Amino acid sequence: MKIKQSGTLKVAVYKDFAPYSANDEGIDVDIANALAKKIGLTLSLLPFQARDDVNDDLRDMVWKGHYLGYGPADVLLHVPVDRRLMAENDKVEIFAPYHRETIRLVRDIRKVPDFENLDSMTGKKIGVEKLSMSAVLMLGAEDGKFRENVKIYSTAAEALEHLKTGELDGVLAARSEIESVLRNDPNFQISKVEFQRLSSAGWVVGMAVKKDDVELIKLLQDATNELVSSGEMTKIFAKHGVQLVTP
Repeated sequence: MKIKQSGTLKVAVYKDFAPYSANDEGIDVDIANALAKKIGLTLSLLPFQARDDVNDDLRDMVWKGHYLGYGPADVLLHVPVDRRLMAENDKVEIFAPYHRETIRLVRDIRKVPDFENLDSMTGKKIGVEKLSMSAVLMLGAEDGKFRENVKIYSTAAEALEHLKTGELDGVLAARSEIESVLRNDPNFQISKVEFQRLSSAGWVVGMAVKKDDVELIKLLQDATNELVSSGEMTKIFAKHGVQLVTP
């Protein structure tokens, strides 16, 4: 088997993407280590900066490689398990879903004690990450009603730190990002928010490899199944303060 002969599993993870992968740490980094160990290979981590489009990430890190000579990896983690994305990328196999992600609003209950819907945040300062789904949703919500009070930060983690220091009243971000920073602090409450442009059920993430690499697909799927069934996957998420939501 080609991958066994190489002795190494090259895993691509996103840069600056806490709590999943940042500074060679995070949930996806731990998953990469666990997968390599299950298969009996040495891990080679390939962190990379996300492009504007997931299709570009799949091309650069899965089936072709970056034009600057970086990649491809054997597998890319944290890929949306999405039918449309699969249809647009016939050179890759997207499989092994391991977590369901959702967008949530977290608020400081000392400043906003009651929450019914987004209108409860009228006039309140809300933090979002730049160029994120949360930013698009918050800036466009109710014809821009909240726009003047939306504060933009370089990362969701930075916005959440400003929430902790009292500079913000709330933050819209991925649930995992919220959980990893706030760690069940009783002063902050997470709530579901309805947006026309986003299903409240969120989206599922898995991994991607080259379409024709059937043996590697089976190895990774089996290893992922073992991580889930043994409870190791839950422990990896919990280590970073995040509750695993099985797809």
